[in-house]
Amino acid sequence: MSREIRQSDPWPLGARLRQARENRGLNLEELGRRAGCAKSYLSEIETGRRGPPSDEVLDRLERALGLESGDLVRLAEWARTPREVRREMSGMALSSQAARKLGEILRAGGSLDDAYRSGALRGLVNAVSPSEEGVLAALPMEVPLINRVSAGYPADFTDLGYPARVADEYVRCPGLSDPDAFAARVIGDSMMPEYREGDIVVFSPARDVESGADCFVRVAPDHESTFKRVYFEGEEGAEMIRLQPINNRYAPRVLSREDVLGLYRAVSVTRVI
Repeated sequence: MSREIRQSDPWPLGARLRQARENRGLNLEELGRRAGCAKSYLSEIETGRRGPPSDEVLDRLERALGLESGDLVRLAEWARTPREVRREMSGMALSSQAARKLGEILRAGGSLDDAYRSGALRGLVNAVSPSEEGVLAALPMEVPLINRVSAGYPADFTDLGYPARVADEYVRCPGLSDPDAFAARVIGDSMMPEYREGDIVVFSPARDVESGADCFVRVAPDHESTFKRVYFEGEEGAEMIRLQPINNRYAPRVLSREDVLGLYRAVSVTRVI
């Protein structure tokens, strides 16, 4: 499951800018020199903590990165679209995708039972044709339990090769409506006493990440992951993020914003007694 840093809405502009920069082998400072922008300014655009820049700045970035004219501008126009409009358009796109997927499952025939047991079939039906009375919408969302997250020092993370929203196991999450939400099991004790080893924590990429939030964190250079309480330190543009364990036996770790590839906020925890 490849995900980049997201705040309250999808942030394709920042993800596209980072991807293009890394494809060219540039760091933020080098790109800033070519495009006439501050390194801290570019970092905040990539992570979604600053709104889209002017078309003039985007044009300079496109030329510095060798992108097709209008590549970043189109993404910026989407980001400037009112949130409710984006949400409605995204819902329409999801419904269309779900309809195609539902058709594939029905044509397959033999996989229908598997889709029903996993909860995927109910999710697709609800996306294509939600009940006017909200009956289907009121059913608990089932999010994929993709792997485990280390409540210690960053460890290798994989999503087991599954496409987005697909896994062998799902967790029910009443009241959650984020289609990109996912769950992971905690390992280690650095988030004790609030989180114990074996707890299943659900993370929502759609939730805002504020200083002091508990987050699933992906860090460079190898996309390792960890579970920590995060704090944004220094003045605006300082680009430092402190990963703070709750357990005082563990020391915090401070990273530059450029080294943090993803922050996904914890929204619920399930504990097996």
